[in-house]
Order: sequence, then structure tokens, then C-alpha cells
Amino acid sequence: MQQPPASRTLWTWWVCGLLLCASTINYMDRQTLANVSERITREFSLSEAQYGYLETAFGLAFATGALVFGIIADRTNVRFLYPAVLLLWSLMGFLTGFVETYLGLMLCRLLLGFFEAGHWPCALKTTHRLLPPENRTLGNSVLQSGTAIGAIVTPLIMLKMLTDAPGSWRPVFQIIAAVGSVWSILWFFSTRTEDLAPVPTVTAVDGESAVDQDTFLSAVFSRKFLIMVIMVVSINACWHLFRVWMPKFLQSGRGYEERSMLKFMFWYHTATDVGCISAGLLTRKLHQFGYSVHRSRTTTFGICALLVALGGLIPWLSAGNLLFAVLMLVACGSLGLFPCFLTFSQELSTRHQGKVTGLLGTIAWCTSSPVHPLFGHIVDTTKSYDLGMALVCGLPMLAFLVLITLWPAKEAEIQ
Repeated sequence: MQQPPASRTLWTWWVCGLLLCASTINYMDRQTLANVSERITREFSLSEAQYGYLETAFGLAFATGALVFGIIADRTNVRFLYPAVLLLWSLMGFLTGFVETYLGLMLCRLLLGFFEAGHWPCALKTTHRLLPPENRTLGNSVLQSGTAIGAIVTPLIMLKMLTDAPGSWRPVFQIIAAVGSVWSILWFFSTRTEDLAPVPTVTAVDGESAVDQDTFLSAVFSRKFLIMVIMVVSINACWHLFRVWMPKFLQSGRGYEERSMLKFMFWYHTATDVGCISAGLLTRKLHQFGYSVHRSRTTTFGICALLVALGGLIPWLSAGNLLFAVLMLVACGSLGLFPCFLTFSQELSTRHQGKVTGLLGTIAWCTSSPVHPLFGHIVDTTKSYDLGMALVCGLPMLAFLVLITLWPAKEAEIQ
């Protein structure tokens, strides 16, 4: 039975709200380790480089999972695939609370990364199927903002549950992981099989069957895909370096106590959420003012890249209000980049959205993950986090310049 337009609109945004919740769970399961990184380092007697290898393992597993689940998402119904991968990554987060060795911790991070990768192909296929082009950036902002909410909520839980006792971090992993089962029930009650079925290989044109010219190879061997590669490498290198190393930068690099660091991270990730939602709202408002869909997305991406570039000031900033202000602006820009990028990537292919998303995710994680042990070695040697963090803040501006230079002019005019 076809839903009335008003009812369907409410339903689609309700589903986007569920995507936000899935992103929140995804990042809570992911960020628990970073928020107790100093405790983990002490209890497992790890060097900075060894801690970096944990993140590399997570990232390379995520890269593998992104492609695997991207292929699966194009061939199966997302309504069933999505809760399956969410429950599996929640299980890996739950088991992390029981590990006693570095090898066990490494294995849990590997499997967590692999299954968490299924979130993005499933979520992006959902927004692509349910939302018109002019609303997709806002829909992707809602989806992406869940990552910030997860990063906001996690320090608050840590503040409530952590004690001075060794191992007090373990129940946090287990409690956060248990939330996934509730989400899965809501997802099944809120979605319908026919809305998220794979796009058929053959389409009807004027009543006759015709082979869809939307092929995976045509999407990958295109100028737009090259632009997407440069964008995804640039914005992920910046985002993940800050995600992984910010708690250590604040504690070891600027002398914050653990509780002060957790409070700082709360405000940092609140700023990322503000930037993410603002990016979607700004894109929609620019379109309402008469900008084309493409121009509104590009303008928003450029503003966010400029905010991130302010991070180049980090080496000259000591702990205090000025550092706080600069990092809040960097936070706003760094997550605001993602809904724009995700919406650009959805223009590459309809039928192969999962594989395209998965391949871009694989490229992002394969390039960003090896940076962590290298960055850890640099910190071990120089005892400073500053230079590396400042340099990556210029990468999104490079991506913006590539975008405005290389995007096909004719397509930009009609979008």
C-alpha cells in the first residue's frame, strides 16, 4: 500500500534518524578504546607504536570489510544485511571487555573494524533510495552526525563509570555493545523489504526492457571517481588522525588530566556534530536561494575545508582558551566535510552504490591506517604531536581545489 506524501516524508526522516542512531552505536563501539588509550597503554605495557598498530589493524580490517560489504549490499536487501553487521560488530565490542592480552585486543579490533565497515554501504544505499537529490546532503548530515553523537556520549559514560581501579574500563565496552540489539528491533519495525531491495540489472524504458548502462567500471574509470579518491583520502586522513590521537595529544602533549581531557573531548565532538548538521542545512538553504545542487555542495565543502585549515596553528598554541577555540573550529569543519563528500559519491552510480562506497572506504582506510604507527614512531622520537596534526589540516583544502578544478563543468551546470 502506497503511503501518502506527508506520511512518507515523516517516515523517511524517521529512517534517517535510525541511521543516525546506527552511526552513534558505530562510533561508541569504536571510540571506547581511544578514550581509555592511556589506561590501555599502561595495563598492557604498550609503546606508542604498538598502540598505533591496534588502530592500523582496525583500519585495514575496515578497508577489507568496506569492499566486501559493499559488494554484498548491491546483491542483497539492506533491510536484512544492516542489522546483521550491526549485531556482529556489537558482539566484537562486547568481547573486547574480556581480553587479557595484546593479541586478544588486536583480534577484537580486527573483527570490530571488519564488521563496522558494513554500516556505510548499507546506510548510503538507504539515503540514496529514500531521499531526492536536493535532500541527500541533509540526510547524509543526519546520518554522519551520529558519529559525533557517539563520540560525545562515550566520554560522558567514561566519566560516570571509570574509577582508579585497573580494568574499570571493561564494563563500558560491554554496556555500549548491548545497545545494538535494541536498534535492530526498531529497524525491522520501521523499514519495508520493497524499499531497500537491490536495484535491478534491467530497467524498463518506454515499456521495453533495456540494459542499464550504469556499470561499475564506468563509475570507477571516470574523472569524478578520481576526484572522490583524492577527497576521501584527504578528509579521512585528517579526521582519523584527530580521532585516534586527540586524547593522547591533550594528555601527553598539553598536560590535561584524564577527566579534563574527557570533558574537552565532549565539547570537541559536540562541535563536530554542529558542523555536520550545519553543513546539511547550509547546503539545503543555498539550494533554496537559487544555487544549483552541485554548487551548494561545493560551497559548503570549501567553507568546511577552510575551518579545518586553521589547525595549522596548533604548534604555536599551548593549553588554554585559544587552543580550545581553534580546535572547536577544526571540529566543525572536519565532520562537515563528510556529508558533502558522501553526497558527491552517490552521483557516481545508482545500481553499484554499495561497491563504489565500499571501494572508496577501502581506499580511505588503506591510506589512513598505516599513518598511525608512523605517527606513533614520530611521537616516540620527538615527544611531540604538533607538526603531524598541523600538516594534515591542510589536506581538505587540497581536496577542495581538486574538486572545483576537475569536476566536469557540464555536469556541474545541470546538477
